[in-house]
Amino acid sequence: MAATLPDNASPPARLLALQCALRADDTLHVRLPRGVLRSLRLDALEPWRDLERAHWLHNATPNASRQITARLLDTSLLGQEPARPDRRRAADWALRAGSPSRTGVGGPLQQLIVTCLAAHTDTSGNGWSEPGRMARGCGLSPGQLPYLLDQLTAAGMLAAWWGCPYTEDLHWTL
Repeated sequence: MAATLPDNASPPARLLALQCALRADDTLHVRLPRGVLRSLRLDALEPWRDLERAHWLHNATPNASRQITARLLDTSLLGQEPARPDRRRAADWALRAGSPSRTGVGGPLQQLIVTCLAAHTDTSGNGWSEPGRMARGCGLSPGQLPYLLDQLTAAGMLAAWWGCPYTEDLHWTL
């Protein structure tokens, strides 16, 4: 996702793109029920417009529809593995991992970071990633990441986080 979206893509657009990429069929069409979008607090039109301006998707839904349909324009998504049923389970997992009702975080940026952290965390609750990779995935500059991780720690979403002085990797405990 970080490679296909422009650097200035907003956090809501990134969350939406993640759901679209995971839920797309083999012809790059996606249908998202409005209820899913409301649960992620992404029911505004602006994230869709951001992705259209970035030439990442074309929204084909009238505003009154109960679900939003779109066609993804990034053909590199066709070559992605795993198969669609696995991606749909991953989309559901990402929906739950970053859900504001579960995590207690409200903004799309915090939801995106929580989802990225959860994706790189093992079953014991410990995780690690390269800080530059984590920042790019969330659409942040590397300097913004420590501040936001401190916010998540203060909010109780992270038990702790630290940078390894030898490898410069980012480590955390949920």
